[in-house]
Amino acid sequence: MTDSSASVPVDVDDRQAIEHLLGRPLRGTWPTGALAPGSRVTVVRAPDWDGPWQAEFPGTIDAMGAPEPNEHAQALSGELVYWVIFDAPQYDCDGDGPYRKAQIWDRYLGAEPEPEA
Repeated sequence: MTDSSASVPVDVDDRQAIEHLLGRPLRGTWPTGALAPGSRVTVVRAPDWDGPWQAEFPGTIDAMGAPEPNEHAQALSGELVYWVIFDAPQYDCDGDGPYRKAQIWDRYLGAEPEPEA
């Protein structure tokens, strides 16, 4: 495991706010094989339910905190959750938002399509 977030800027105010809410520091050590900070992704909708977001949209893996194991009861084995900053504010499937950044489960992250020539 390495801390590969040093080359990507971090919003210190966001990090401090999240750490205050969690009551613990965010992890800084990036797991081996995880998407790197700064990676472009598409946040995708679930194939089996109407969520977790109202639409699919592009974003960037944020260096604010390293990916962490997904400890939810419905998590897949070895699934990670990533901090993703959105290109434009988004609403979740319940209509809450707009959000500019969120933790996204690994299964809802796809590679961003290559731009057409």
